[in-house]
Amino acid sequence: MITTREIAPGVAVSAIGFGGYHLGLMKDEPEAIRLLHAAIDAGITFLDNAWEYNEHVSEERMGKALADGGRRDRIFLMTKVCTHGRGADVAMRQLEESLRRLRTDYLDLWQIHECVYDDDPARHYAKGGVIEALDKAKRDGKVRFVGFTGHKLPSIHREMIERGYPFDTVQLPLNVLDANYRSFERNVLPLARERAIHAIGMKAFAEGRMIEAGKVDPDDALRYAMSLPGVLTTVTGIDSRAVLDHHVRIANDFAPLDEVALQALRDKYCDRAGDGHLELYKSTAKNDADEGRAKHGFPPMSQVAM
Repeated sequence: MITTREIAPGVAVSAIGFGGYHLGLMKDEPEAIRLLHAAIDAGITFLDNAWEYNEHVSEERMGKALADGGRRDRIFLMTKVCTHGRGADVAMRQLEESLRRLRTDYLDLWQIHECVYDDDPARHYAKGGVIEALDKAKRDGKVRFVGFTGHKLPSIHREMIERGYPFDTVQLPLNVLDANYRSFERNVLPLARERAIHAIGMKAFAEGRMIEAGKVDPDDALRYAMSLPGVLTTVTGIDSRAVLDHHVRIANDFAPLDEVALQALRDKYCDRAGDGHLELYKSTAKNDADEGRAKHGFPPMSQVAM
């Protein structure tokens, strides 16, 4: 049985989460829906998504999958609001669009997407900003929990937390390389635990580069990410049955590694970590969404030489 962890008394989620971004990348929609069904049937209950993923295809596919067979009641559904500095009115409109595409009348978790620019905390906390939308959505019963996400700089995550809003969750890159380069594990995770904010891990495999170029053992990678103290769930890009089966094998009756074992893995792979060449979401603009880039005055990535 897949290990579960509580976000609140009586509310548990699977220790592995299904990433919605990859769901929208799969070429065959029926196969994508079958894969999500298989994940849910295997015991994965935490589903990740975002308003802007794959021009809304990810939410649409997830909604179709959940409507088939009454699976909505079996899962913990999260999507992200993509205001990128725009106001609460835009956020509430996006919420209604997400609910419609996901074919549900509420979200279990709604998170501010991609806090990656230095001025994002100020924009989000500004009067009339997205923080006000989080409160309204909770009051209206359209979301149960709220949080924020990002992948670029630990300092931005810290500012989002230190400005004081009582987030329920924070999503951040956590993997065996992170501790040795612009570390979210060292600089954000302790603060989140101190503030009783549940951490949602992502980038456990550094988008595959850790495995392909870094020669990190995938079992080591996933066990490390899932073992970090304070991590509620680890969201990964499940895009095939082989990947799903691997994750389910690790997550079944999972026992976290102790600190000695965690440090041994940090040491084992530290030579891959120091310059960020495997964590491009921290060191380059490669992962910055065009929606956010446009709102900050940057050209789309298709116009940027990489």
